[in-house]
Amino acid sequence: MVMNNFKFLLFALSLVTSSALAEPQALLIHAARLFDGYEFKTDTSVLVVDGKVAQIGQRGTLKSNNVKEMDLGDATLLPGFIELHAHLNYRHVSADTVLAHGITTLRDVGGPVHPPMGGDGHLRVLTAGSIITAANGYPIPSMGATNLAIAVNTEEEARTVVRQLVKDGAVVIKIALEVGHEEGAPWSTGHGHEAHAKHQPAHNKPSLPLLPLAIVKAIVSEAHALNRKVTAHFGEEQGATLAIHGGVDEWAHIPCEAISETLLKQAVDQQVAIVGTFDTLSKCTGIAHNANVLSGLGAKFLYGAEIAHPDIPWGIDAHELMLMMHIAKMPILEVLRSATSKAGEQLGIPLLGTLQANAPADLIAVKGDARGNLKLLEYPDWVMSGGKVIVNHFNGG
Repeated sequence: MVMNNFKFLLFALSLVTSSALAEPQALLIHAARLFDGYEFKTDTSVLVVDGKVAQIGQRGTLKSNNVKEMDLGDATLLPGFIELHAHLNYRHVSADTVLAHGITTLRDVGGPVHPPMGGDGHLRVLTAGSIITAANGYPIPSMGATNLAIAVNTEEEARTVVRQLVKDGAVVIKIALEVGHEEGAPWSTGHGHEAHAKHQPAHNKPSLPLLPLAIVKAIVSEAHALNRKVTAHFGEEQGATLAIHGGVDEWAHIPCEAISETLLKQAVDQQVAIVGTFDTLSKCTGIAHNANVLSGLGAKFLYGAEIAHPDIPWGIDAHELMLMMHIAKMPILEVLRSATSKAGEQLGIPLLGTLQANAPADLIAVKGDARGNLKLLEYPDWVMSGGKVIVNHFNGG
């Protein structure tokens, strides 16, 4: 009987100890200004508990037991940025470097597929897997197919590939509708990572084969049945026509060549989202026209800089943000939303890219006012992923 009581006491003590150890750690962060994914606020604080944003409110209004406080002073606190167009795994870019430079969530579109991972002190990585393309279509002639692309010849084959990609963890389906000869495009001119061998003028190159419309529609139909969007890589009007008539949800780039206003209006009417990659395509002749027309029509632009391209920082790309402002005529608030709350919405992850109650505690901070110097964002002074501090240049950290 005494032994049984002793065992019960040990069991009770273990529960108390486990409960104490499991008590979530709380961090209360103060900053002079805060962007919550939608608007800027002043003298606002964020309470982080157990890897999530617990509360947000005016300084002095938030309370918590056993809380550690951190005052960033004259700083800007923001959600971690979301990169929607990257080739991290295919190009073997360091995830730790990307995270340390302000990107807390990254979508890898064209490379090895795996289920979503990270977000807990590591870069959150979501994948599309192999790009679906036509037989010998882009990017197979220049870069091969291994861990990058898969060719399909029939509607049923396309549907089977979509099902397998989703089963393997793909969060989006990417297709190529690329003819391969737009002037100024990195895949056409020998500039950048996508053109390896052929340096002849782009207009002299033969067009690459494209998926027929029936197969594009089959891919979109199967993806939608599995609750996945379809993003399309193309750079000119033929690809745009296939994407629009096929019901594609997203354009992986602003098109390189000028697209007719009729087609651009159709895309906006269909609520197609456009991932900019303006920095990558800065040598293209048609992006200013396309951006101006799309902006005037109220198109939805999203941030994506194509991390792994040799001209692009391995983190937040301030030049991409500035080009969105100057070429697409987007106010700075819309630019920041495109890389935070709107990107989270595009991924279908509730509250990702925001500083709201129950949002993942993915935050970055820079000293000073980021609105006056977007370059600051490329070198954040403080980075948090899933409630874990990764970078701290405040208070001698």
